[in-house]
Amino acid sequence: MMEKNENGSRGNILYTILQYLSALSFVSIFVLLGLGFNADVIGAAVVTMFISLAIGVRGTDTVLRDFAFSIWVFASVAAAMFYPAPFTELGGVELSVFIVPLIQIIMFGMGTSLSIQDFVGVVKMPKGVIVGLICQFTIMPVLGITLALSFGFSAEIAAGVVLVGSSPSGVASNVMTYIAGANLALSVTLTAIGTLLAPLATPFLMQLLAGQFVPIDFLEMMWSIINMIILPVVLGVLFNRYLHGKAQWLDDIMPTISMTGIVVILGIMTAGGRDSILTLGFLIIVAGVIHNLAGYFFGYWGCRLSGLDEKSCRTIAFEVGMQNAGMASGIAVEMGKIATVGVPSVIFGSWMNVSGSALANWWRRKALVEETEQGDATESAKEGTKASEVVDTDSDN
Repeated sequence: MMEKNENGSRGNILYTILQYLSALSFVSIFVLLGLGFNADVIGAAVVTMFISLAIGVRGTDTVLRDFAFSIWVFASVAAAMFYPAPFTELGGVELSVFIVPLIQIIMFGMGTSLSIQDFVGVVKMPKGVIVGLICQFTIMPVLGITLALSFGFSAEIAAGVVLVGSSPSGVASNVMTYIAGANLALSVTLTAIGTLLAPLATPFLMQLLAGQFVPIDFLEMMWSIINMIILPVVLGVLFNRYLHGKAQWLDDIMPTISMTGIVVILGIMTAGGRDSILTLGFLIIVAGVIHNLAGYFFGYWGCRLSGLDEKSCRTIAFEVGMQNAGMASGIAVEMGKIATVGVPSVIFGSWMNVSGSALANWWRRKALVEETEQGDATESAKEGTKASEVVDTDSDN
C-alpha cells in the first residue's frame, strides 16, 4: 500500500513538473521570437510545450485532461511543420507508404469495438439512423463544395475540401458522444452504417461535386475504400464476435494503437503538405472551422426539426460535424495527391478533435446540471406530496 502511495506521489510530481515545463516553454516561445531566433529553435520550444502539456494534463482533474489526445495531435502537426524531414523519409523509405496500413489498423480497432447488433441497430432506431445519414451525406458535401468555391481554392485543394465533406463519420464521433453522455448506441450504429455506405456514397459525391476539379475514378476510389476501411472493419467485427476476451492484451492496447496511429498519420500528412499549408495559411484553417461548426449546427437543428429527442440531436451533431479525416487522407494518398488533396484532411481533422472535445465536455456539464435540477424538482414534488398528505390527514381529523 505504501509502495502504491509512493508511486502515485512520484507520478503527481512528474505531472506537475511537466505542467511547469509546458508553461515555461510557452513563455520562452515569445522570448525567442523577440530575440530573433530562427524557426528551428522556436520549433523546439513549441513541440516541447505541446508534448509536456499532453502528458502533464493527465495528472489533473480538470477539463484539460479530456483534451490530452487533441494536444498530442497539435504536437505532431507542430513537429511536422517545423521539422518535416523525419516525417517524410526515414532510412530511404517514404513514410507516406505507411499511411494506408496505419488506417487499416485503426479501422480494425474500430471494428473490434463493434458487434453485429450495431449494424442492425437501424431496426431499433430507424428514424434517428435515417435522419442522421441524410444529414451526414447531404449537409457536409454541400458545405464542402460551397466553401471550396467561395474561398477560391486551387482545384486539388478544393477537391480535398469536398473529399472531407463526403466522408462518413469516424470513431472520434463515438468517443465524443460517450463523453457528452448522448446516445452512444445511435452514434455507433450511424458510424457503422455510414462506413458501409462509404464505398458507394463517397465516390458518387466526389464524382458529382469534385469532378470539376480533378478526375475521379469511381471504381478505383470505391475499391480503395473497401480495401482501406470495409475489410479491416469486417475483420475487427469478426474478431470481436469470435475472439473477444480471448486476447485481452489486444483489446486493451487497440485504443492506444488507434490514437497513436492517428497522431502519426497527421504528422506524415502535415509534412507532405507543408508547402501548401504555408501557402494557404489562415484561409484553409478558417474553412475548416466553418465546415466543422456548421456541421454541428445544421446536424443538431436538422434533427430538432425532425422531432428527435435532445440526446439523439446531440449525437447526430457529432456524426455530421466530425468526418473520418483518416479515410480522406488515405484516399488522397491513393490518388497520389498527398501534398494537395490531402491538406484539408490534416487541417480539418486536427480542428475536429479540439472542437469535438470542447463541445462534448460542454454538453456533459450541461447534462449534469439538467440531471441535478430534475433530481431537485423530483425531491420537491415528493416533499410537496407528503406535505399535502399531512394536511389532508389533519383535515380529516
